[in-house]
Amino acid sequence: MGAACRRRAAFMISLVTGLAGSTHAIAQHSEDRSLPITTSVSGVCKPVGERKTEVGCWILAHEAVGQLMRSEVYWYLDVYTSREAAETARGPRGTVVDSLGKVWLLTIEGPGWRSAGGERVAEIGPLPVDAGANYAAQYMEAIFTPGMTAPAHTHSGPEAWYTLAGETCLETPQGTQIGRAGGQHVIVPGGLPMHLTATGKEQRRSLVLILHDASKPPTTVAHDWTPKGLCKD
Repeated sequence: MGAACRRRAAFMISLVTGLAGSTHAIAQHSEDRSLPITTSVSGVCKPVGERKTEVGCWILAHEAVGQLMRSEVYWYLDVYTSREAAETARGPRGTVVDSLGKVWLLTIEGPGWRSAGGERVAEIGPLPVDAGANYAAQYMEAIFTPGMTAPAHTHSGPEAWYTLAGETCLETPQGTQIGRAGGQHVIVPGGLPMHLTATGKEQRRSLVLILHDASKPPTTVAHDWTPKGLCKD
């Protein structure tokens, strides 16, 4: 077995092990959001505080968004020169994170929303949600080397990626989507099983959002769907 195969096998074992038995509860409350979050978070992505290597999927923040009255919302990504400036501009559905060498204000809002100051990097959407339901946002930093995969899984709400470098192929029962720097943003509706593979020759570096039903786990293993292998590394 070559080094690349051994690396991929080890990564798959760690992901599956995390999915099977490394869940933990998060309970959070914000005065700006209507309900606390009480959900189970899968071990596919681990809290950034447990980070020991650069490569992997790391949870940067997991916060209540509150009740969304529209059936479609947008994910806004703005960059600031300092965390203080980003915190000053943060609205009730905004989250400030440090990731990939930048300070980000990540916000869930309706169409046409603008932050105060900062540099608008991306507007991703529309994201399909259930109007009137309470949601939570889990933000992650994903760094995969080419050939790495994640096991088949679903989310209890839409997932979206903003890719800064590299390329990722996502397979669902509807076909494939390719997320790459400068290309089309990947958006996957909630409940749709998916399987991803880091493709191309460059390390994948992405910010990832799971906008999930606050009463349900953000991620669940998909036992009733097998990918066809449409994504080739």
